[in-house]
Amino acid sequence: MDARIVTVAASGSESETVLARSGNLVVFIATAPADIAAAQRLRYDVFYREMAATSSPEMAASGRDFDRYDDYCDHMLVADTSKRDANGAPLIVGCYRLLRSEVAARHGGFYTSGEYDISAMLARGGPDARYLELGRSAVRAEYRTGPVMQFLWRGLVIYLLRHEIALMFGCASLPGIDPNDLKRELSFLHHFHAMPPEIRVRARPELFVDMNLMPKEAIDEQEALRELPPLIKGYVRAGASIGDGAVIDHQFGTTDVFIYFPVSRIDPRYIAFFKRRSG
Repeated sequence: MDARIVTVAASGSESETVLARSGNLVVFIATAPADIAAAQRLRYDVFYREMAATSSPEMAASGRDFDRYDDYCDHMLVADTSKRDANGAPLIVGCYRLLRSEVAARHGGFYTSGEYDISAMLARGGPDARYLELGRSAVRAEYRTGPVMQFLWRGLVIYLLRHEIALMFGCASLPGIDPNDLKRELSFLHHFHAMPPEIRVRARPELFVDMNLMPKEAIDEQEALRELPPLIKGYVRAGASIGDGAVIDHQFGTTDVFIYFPVSRIDPRYIAFFKRRSG
């Protein structure tokens, strides 16, 4: 039995490691290399085996998705303590990679800056701004349900409160690399959920893909919302807005959009509830 997650999952109270628990599920921040490796295996299963992203030989040999950011990001994991993986540890069923601004400043910046020009956004906040980049979200197929997604959000909100984060941002993906196949979803995000012009983040010029592919009046809002991936749908429902221009990610076979989500847009009742839960 691998004690690294078992100890966390069996803990009787929340701590700096354990963020929340619900029934057999526990959400926590990884503290051991084996935890991060479990998240990387889940990411590989979702991104490369399920979604057919293009793997490097090194990743294929290890069955893990990894890059340099893994070494200094926080990794938020969801474990199902009622099930075991091949190593005998509780099964990791969801993960998020979290990069705080003060950590990014020490390690060369944010992953998102490879696709979007975020320099003005970062400068606007000043040197003491507390920002959080969200990335590498993956959930095991059979756990992609409303309750599990909400549980991921519950852990994320508690993390935001503990670190006094003011703004979340990052790239989120739609499956496929042909914008014409995604014209309704991209146009919906462009017309109905765009960032205000005066602060709008824009895709890097050499990567920019126009999202305005349909006139606003031709879009069925409810149908477009239904077609969005669950993660992006959750973001816009919760109050996030979208940057200008999409980016094609050929490695992952996706079309990326920029997510801009001030914490102030989260329902204050939701924040108050988790403040009480997290102390």
